[in-house]
Amino acid sequence: MLIGTNHLRKSSIVNIVNPPDAVIAMTRLNPFDRDAAGRPYVPDDLLERMKTVTSEEAWAVLDKHGYLFQFEGGWFRTHPERIMVGRAVTAQMFPYRPDYHNAVQEAGTAQGRLGGQNSWVIDTLQIGDVLVVDMYGKIREGTFVGDNLSTAVMTRTKAGAVIDGGIRDYTGIRELENVSFFCRGIDPTPIRNTTLGGINVPIRIGHVTVLPGDVVLGTPTGVTFIPPHLVQEVVEYAEDIHLRDAFGKQRLAEQRYTPGEIDVPTWRDDIEADFQAWLTNRR
Repeated sequence: MLIGTNHLRKSSIVNIVNPPDAVIAMTRLNPFDRDAAGRPYVPDDLLERMKTVTSEEAWAVLDKHGYLFQFEGGWFRTHPERIMVGRAVTAQMFPYRPDYHNAVQEAGTAQGRLGGQNSWVIDTLQIGDVLVVDMYGKIREGTFVGDNLSTAVMTRTKAGAVIDGGIRDYTGIRELENVSFFCRGIDPTPIRNTTLGGINVPIRIGHVTVLPGDVVLGTPTGVTFIPPHLVQEVVEYAEDIHLRDAFGKQRLAEQRYTPGEIDVPTWRDDIEADFQAWLTNRR
């Protein structure tokens, strides 16, 4: 049966923000609370502990559970001295198509959204979020933020953004504190000829499928996107590795064990017992 256009409401043509029920359905393994948008809300204390995790440590847990495509490298980093951790707010951008662009713009205007469509995404950010943008690798005229919008990201998130596209105004962005941006390149052109496809939708960043609420870990190695239900295990695994490294280095310095005894996947029972006693004495 055909439906006449007079039965369709203009305001329902485009969902700019994915409805909470849809976000909840796609992140059904989340063990934590959720925010008003339906995104998994990994607790702040786990985010803080995640800042000591390396890409390799996170990868070991993800690989074990069959999450084989959660890491993406090859980024330009605006603040290479900073580790970036936060909850993903996803945004998908499309190449410009006039009819679709106009539909999105009309929907946004009807909802009272101001500024460019990239600003609409930034307006949704909260403390602890990381903006993750599928800009399909576009750098020229794909500069999702300059120094003004980067300042807004810094103020709203205290974390940063991962942009599979470009940025501009690098000199001004570099002066910002408490924020970090991972992008594909820098260009002086403004953002043009691109349209917002949706906020808090599944997106592709390189080889990775990213869902809203994933924990984003940005390190000198690259960016890892960790599903919420694996965050606790990643953090605890990494903390155990750090303790074992400290123990091993101490015992090697004391010449109690040889490198061949320490630098193995599994320690002998007597070394493991020594480690457990060492842990007890530290508490």
